[in-house]
Amino acid sequence: MTNQGQDILTKLEARIRQLIRQDENLREQIRNLESQIAQRDEHAKELVRQREEAEANYANLKVARMLELSDSDTRSARQRLNHLVREVDKCIALLKA
Repeated sequence: MTNQGQDILTKLEARIRQLIRQDENLREQIRNLESQIAQRDEHAKELVRQREEAEANYANLKVARMLELSDSDTRSARQRLNHLVREVDKCIALLKA
């Protein structure tokens, strides 16, 4: 093989090694990004769970405040409570269906 052919072969081998290193680096970056995505997904799920818990606590607080009303508001409170009971009954009926 001539010197020119040897030089071309050497450059080709160097470029192939460089492409292999770039491929390995890109694969590592992909793994890191996939890991970050998984962590963010878990964090998002946790935030959704916390929000749902806060909403449930808020609903419970509203019911508790409703039950603390004075005697003059007893009728209104009973109506609200009856409405809540009917809503719960509807939900139970839907679950049974």
